[in-house]
Order: sequence, then C-alpha cells, then structure tokens
Amino acid sequence: MKVALLGPVAWRTPPRHYGPWELVTGLLAEGLVARGVDVTLFATLDSITAGSLDGVCPAGYAEDPSMDGRVWEAMHVAHALGRSGEFDLVHNHLDWLPLAFAGHCRAPMVTTVHGFSGAGILPAYARARSAYVSISDSDRSDRLDYVATVHHGVDLSLLPFDPRGGPGLVVFGRIHPDKGTATAIEIARRAGLPLTICGIVQDRRYFDEEVAPHVDGERVRFLGSVGPERRAEILGGSLALLHPIAFDEPFGLSVVESMACGTPVIAYRRGSMPEVVDPGVTGLLADTVEEAVSAVARAGAIDRADCRAQAERRFGVDRMVDDYLQVYRSMLGRK
Repeated sequence: MKVALLGPVAWRTPPRHYGPWELVTGLLAEGLVARGVDVTLFATLDSITAGSLDGVCPAGYAEDPSMDGRVWEAMHVAHALGRSGEFDLVHNHLDWLPLAFAGHCRAPMVTTVHGFSGAGILPAYARARSAYVSISDSDRSDRLDYVATVHHGVDLSLLPFDPRGGPGLVVFGRIHPDKGTATAIEIARRAGLPLTICGIVQDRRYFDEEVAPHVDGERVRFLGSVGPERRAEILGGSLALLHPIAFDEPFGLSVVESMACGTPVIAYRRGSMPEVVDPGVTGLLADTVEEAVSAVARAGAIDRADCRAQAERRFGVDRMVDDYLQVYRSMLGRK
C-alpha cells in the first residue's frame, strides 16, 4: 500500500512546541511505516519522518514572518497533487484547500476534518471528491457523508504515568477566548489553588487584558508554549487539567495527553468533551465556574492509575493507526 499523507505546513512535522495537526499527521506517518506501509509525507522540508519526505516549503510559515502562508500552502498542495498518481491513496490533513482541487487528484482521497473554522468553508467540502473522517462524533456536519470517526491517538511513551500528581492546576492550549484561559484563572482562584498556563498567545488583546494582569509567578504562572520535552512533566505534576472551553471543541489533544499522564480533566460540557472524558474515571464535566470549582475539590478522589489505563485503551497511537488502516482498506476495496 502506497499512501501520501498531505500534511499542513504552518509548523514542522512533528512540531517543536505547537502544531496539533502536524503532531497527529506525524504520529500517523510513523505508525503506518512501522506497519509496513509505504508512506510519503508531504510537509515542510525540515520535517522528520521514517517515511519518505517531500514538499516545497522549507520551514513552517508560522515560524517565519517573511513567508505568506496562503502562497506556500497553495504551492504545497499543487506539488503533492501533481504526484498523486504515484499512490494508492491520498490522505489529506490540510483542511479545505486540497478539496478545492480534489478533481485533479489521481488517487482516491480521504480527508480528516480536524475542525471547521467556519461555515464559509463548507462548500469546498460539500463539492469535493473525497471521503471524510471526523475526529469526534460531535464534530460532524449534516452536509457531509463520513466513512468513520477516528479519535486522535497520542504517543504514550512520551507521556509517562505520574502516580503522585501535584497540588496545582494546569491549563494547556492557545491563549484565546475559545479556550477559556481567563475562566480557568477564575476557577483556580475560587478553588484556592495555583495555576500554570501553557500555550501560544493567539489573541494578544485577550492575553494583555484578561490573562497577563493575573500572572504573578506564584498563584498564576505563564510558561508560554511548551515543547514535548516538558509537556509530560507539567501535565503529570498537576492535580487536574482545567479545560473550560467557550466553543465546541472538535477533540482536544491536551485533554488526552493529561489523562495519559494520570492527571484527570475538568472540562466544560461542550463539543467532544462528553465523548472524550469518562466522568469519574478520566475527569469530570461541568457547565459553570461553580460546578468546575466543585469538581476541583473532587478531582483528588479519581484514581490516577485508572485514568492512565483508560487513556491507554482509548487514545493510544496504535489504536489510531488501526482505525485509519481500516479506513484505507475499505476505500481501496471499493476502488
């Protein structure tokens, strides 16, 4: 089986610190190669993979202000589709742009929908010649037909279990109103516990006005974007991960990474969270600040070993690779 993985080019694959789509694409590439699949990863040319690497973008455009992301993504897609006849299947992880040119793809295309940025991109999905995979049952459009839901998997070897945890709370993700960073600060304040914030600043005004004034280095620490070498240390060394989202989260990689370290999650009951969090086992769900504060008080009663075990069963990278191989075989059987 020869598979082309059409990855994003905002960041390197795998990412140095931030880049959830790049992270998932990279993990899938490595897992497929380990199963004997002939994989070509189309990504930035500084990417690292056990498969074959191809592309035109020298580095992630999000890391270089001189690069126009629209231009480099278009050239990247054109290059990959130009080679599409060499593969049994093209697996798109680059959102809507490749779909606009799916008619020029000379192999069956499957697209993982990593989340819809808005209703305006749906025409590209609805008209394209592609099969679709959702990353959660909650993140589906009634305008599309799906061949499967495949939850993301994580590399458990990079997320060792911490049986002890720690006294404080943590919030992991981009600093943006959608992620509820300021709400997490309020929850931690009411719970009387210190909070560590990790993530890229995506909304500077929100950070400056609603987050930065509370950062004092003691009750609230801000560490910025944290790379893979420190993620497990910070997540595992916490009492709980706060995830008070203000939008319908398509999946939530940091949620699963926290569970894998044995640290339960306190998440708002939106989007995929009821699908991902097993209440009382890997975390607790809440609808308000008050409910979240109450959940913090109960988080210590969750068995961290059971939390880790459930994360292994549901969200290990091997399960994700198995699921995608099943999708590929189904599609090639129809071919």
